Amino acid sequence: MGTMKKHHVMAGLVLAFLVISPTLSWADVVARVVTVHEGDRLTIRHNGRNETIYLKGIDCPELKQPYGKQAKHAAAAYVGNRDVVVRGLVRNKQGRVSADVLLHDGRNVGHELLKEGLAWWQPSTSSEAGLEGAEELARASRKGLWADSNPVPPWKWKAPKNTSRKYSN
Repeated sequence: MGTMKKHHVMAGLVLAFLVISPTLSWADVVARVVTVHEGDRLTIRHNGRNETIYLKGIDCPELKQPYGKQAKHAAAAYVGNRDVVVRGLVRNKQGRVSADVLLHDGRNVGHELLKEGLAWWQPSTSSEAGLEGAEELARASRKGLWADSNPVPPWKWKAPKNTSRKYSN
């Protein structure tokens, strides 16, 4: 009985915290995924509002890049039109919202995409050592985008291509 009471007190604290600070929530939130835009970008619906979020700690190929559509399809297979647990929602200075998205069995969707070789680990946005390991395993077993000898990460692919071809290395 004690844990049940503790849970109610905790839930009350969480609700009080959310009322005080609606933008910064450390609480786990159950939300419905309404759209999978790309492997690492989803729109979730929670409390009657839609919010576009990015999966924390990973960067998937852009849709027009090799493996971009596969990453989107894999993410959709995991979370499309399903309820998920959204943990550690943070909004950066540019207004971009990211979070860990967990399946009901506890698996982190970002980890799963890394394991399948459909994302890069982003050390700047995640200090989680498990993510790096998942990427290394996928790379070693040439899964997904690691089947290519030199896959181009999206942050390089998106970079302005204003240099002429003859100067590129």
